[in-house]
Amino acid sequence: MTVPTGRRERKKAATRQNIADTALRLFLARGYDAVGIRDVAAEADVAVTTVFSHFASKEALVFEQDENFEQRLTRAVTDRAADEPLIPALRHEIHAMVRHCAADTGTPIWRMINQTPALREYEESMRLRYADSLATVIAATLVPAPSATACRALARFVVDAFSLAREADEPAVAVDEIFRMIEAAWAVSYPARRT
Repeated sequence: MTVPTGRRERKKAATRQNIADTALRLFLARGYDAVGIRDVAAEADVAVTTVFSHFASKEALVFEQDENFEQRLTRAVTDRAADEPLIPALRHEIHAMVRHCAADTGTPIWRMINQTPALREYEESMRLRYADSLATVIAATLVPAPSATACRALARFVVDAFSLAREADEPAVAVDEIFRMIEAAWAVSYPARRT
């Protein structure tokens, strides 16, 4: 997320962060289903319309950093060195993301997500969007470009690697295991491509 420069932008960002922090605190303390948007607005000392001007839905409050996740994935592809292979760059970024989610502060949030059907469904729709964005960037950066199907499949595997590893007993081991399979399949399918 870019840091806002103007006073007005900083104030909007601070309000958004306050709403998200308040919502998460309430959700974790009382349970997601027990907290309504009105509760969040009252506790954050903002109007309900202000909550909705910053977040499209109640579920979006939980995934406040959604945009950062998507950007990190696409930047892992676009910002890698010219000689850095694609799959290891993606593996490195997924490792970092999983470490963040497996930290003590992330565990209660993911537990809540896993136990709440509406949040699981919302996360699934986000993963599909991430995969589409990642596939587009992969197709645009590889020369020659793999087929659209290959780019979409790779992107889905990478995004799903995050979810699978996050839920594993040993997340770092799971990331490596999944990426060994991804890398082997990619190498067989596209041995002559600059990846």
